[in-house]
Amino acid sequence: MEFGVFGVSDVTRDPTTGYTPSEAERIKASIAIAKKTEEVGMDVFAIGEHHNPPFFSSSPTTLLAYIAAQTKTLKLSTSTTLITTNDPVRIAEEYAMLQHVSDGRMDLMLGRGNTAPVYPWFGKDIRSSLPLALENYNLLHRLWREDVVNFNGNFRTPLQGFTSTPRPLDDVPPFVWHGSIRTPEIAEQAAYYGDGFFANHIFWPSEHSKQLIDFYRQRYEYHGHGKASQAIVGLGGQTFIAHKSQDAYAQFRPYFDNAPVYGHGPTLEQFSSQTPLSVGSPQEIIDKTLTFRETFGDYQRQMFLIDHAGLPLETVLEQIELLGEYVIPVLRKELAAKRDPEVPATAPTHAQLIKAKYGDEPPRQPRPRANRGDNVTGGSPYLDTSSK
Repeated sequence: MEFGVFGVSDVTRDPTTGYTPSEAERIKASIAIAKKTEEVGMDVFAIGEHHNPPFFSSSPTTLLAYIAAQTKTLKLSTSTTLITTNDPVRIAEEYAMLQHVSDGRMDLMLGRGNTAPVYPWFGKDIRSSLPLALENYNLLHRLWREDVVNFNGNFRTPLQGFTSTPRPLDDVPPFVWHGSIRTPEIAEQAAYYGDGFFANHIFWPSEHSKQLIDFYRQRYEYHGHGKASQAIVGLGGQTFIAHKSQDAYAQFRPYFDNAPVYGHGPTLEQFSSQTPLSVGSPQEIIDKTLTFRETFGDYQRQMFLIDHAGLPLETVLEQIELLGEYVIPVLRKELAAKRDPEVPATAPTHAQLIKAKYGDEPPRQPRPRANRGDNVTGGSPYLDTSSK
């Protein structure tokens, strides 16, 4: 099982002090959080993509590339890469570059986002959100696997003889997750390509997420990628930990009560009993997280939302330390003991993807021909095949 921390990059006032951090402070905080995630022995750090206040992460690849340079083992990912409003050509280029600079320590999660005004800002129509997502990923999938692409679609200008650069590291595309909270077509897309499916698993009871995950598993097997139980599933979740349960509730309550996304609604006690939110002692967090496997079956990635709602950096770092020292080691042991030996323990690593594609042979290293001109002229395939 992979464990990690994911964030949405909100800039939120601390309700206990009235202080609102600057964008610069929040960006630096994300870097510190990622480094702490690696330090305590967790596996993954992910950040979302937003293009509107009060969020700061409009360029997740820039931030993740910097974090890659500051870490050694941490896998970098996204908690949303907008497949709708981003040009798939740009996604192909930016994430292939991140793959190279991180030495393969990355994957990404695609989603449609939840901010309607973003669509016209990037010249898109929200009414075409779903077909746009499906077509854009079809193109992205090809751009990473075909050296020269010809494409005609409904939502962007055609491509003729186009080569996305750089080519993926070792000519092996990054692993992709598809994230959705309500759309079976996205679960079907993940299953069709044999990609991972990620359930946000924050605001609704686990039974809500289970419907899509069960559907994804069934379709994954239908499309011939393996047994339903072997499908690659990731879950989100929220947590706040203290050594004593009453202290956890007392410390987190003002942040919960004033959070823009769920404040002024159900009480903290109601929300934590009805949703995956885990508040309490380390053992209570362990016990609740183990129920996720009972609901969903064996899965590969558990991400925790900690950095949100105005929590100050020092509190977030303390939470990560508590997770790393008291919670994650127990979860690793318990979940490993329960896991079906035929089910993958983690999402595919870059090394595993190389092995699956090449076996014991060395991976292909694409080398564009020198002085070949540009893609505007079209013409024959451009890549030197002598490295195959």
